[in-house]
Amino acid sequence: MAEARERLVAAALRLLADGGPDAVQARKVAAEVGASTMAVYTHFGNMGRLVDAIAAAGFGLLGDRLAAVPRTEDPVADLAALGLAYRAHAQENPDLYRVMFGVTAIGGHRPRTADPTAGGDPGGVALRAFTHLVDAVAAVVDAGLVRRVDPAQLAAQLWSALHGFVLLEIAGFHGDDGVERVLAPMTVNLLAGAGYDAAAGGGWPGVSGPPASP
Repeated sequence: MAEARERLVAAALRLLADGGPDAVQARKVAAEVGASTMAVYTHFGNMGRLVDAIAAAGFGLLGDRLAAVPRTEDPVADLAALGLAYRAHAQENPDLYRVMFGVTAIGGHRPRTADPTAGGDPGGVALRAFTHLVDAVAAVVDAGLVRRVDPAQLAAQLWSALHGFVLLEIAGFHGDDGVERVLAPMTVNLLAGAGYDAAAGGGWPGVSGPPASP
């Protein structure tokens, strides 16, 4: 049963990547795995729950990507690297990213993803992805580079800024230098609000030159 569900979700992800949300239809998903349309309803009950599973798979992929980012002795550089990995996930999977956050619907259905920033996703895949960012912020706090703020609260602020940036970027905004011109200085400005000294800050992988000071 679980294997059949996974195959259907994988098929839906392929259709989404190749043809966008309009391509994700029960008939097409089932055909991808050589089954009848009824297979989708047998394993998910309805298309809405399949969309929930697609979003969960997206958060799982995002969490895996963030988990693969190596940690160094520079917690600010590590935070920057996580941001760039997050951005890469959105760039490489734009339709999936929009579906994950309910920006785009599939057949009129948007995922019912609990809010990990409000503690409403206990044990969920969205929380596991968010936890990587919280841990990175906690390392910045523990290193004394910002005030003793709540890491989860600051991480939620950084996530909100990053999410807005990548949504605009995958929609065609910010140009080729958006990381240097927008993302890096925006992140520094948020950290500066928590007491970060940009002049003494660490490196920013993937950015040519230091980010702009607030």
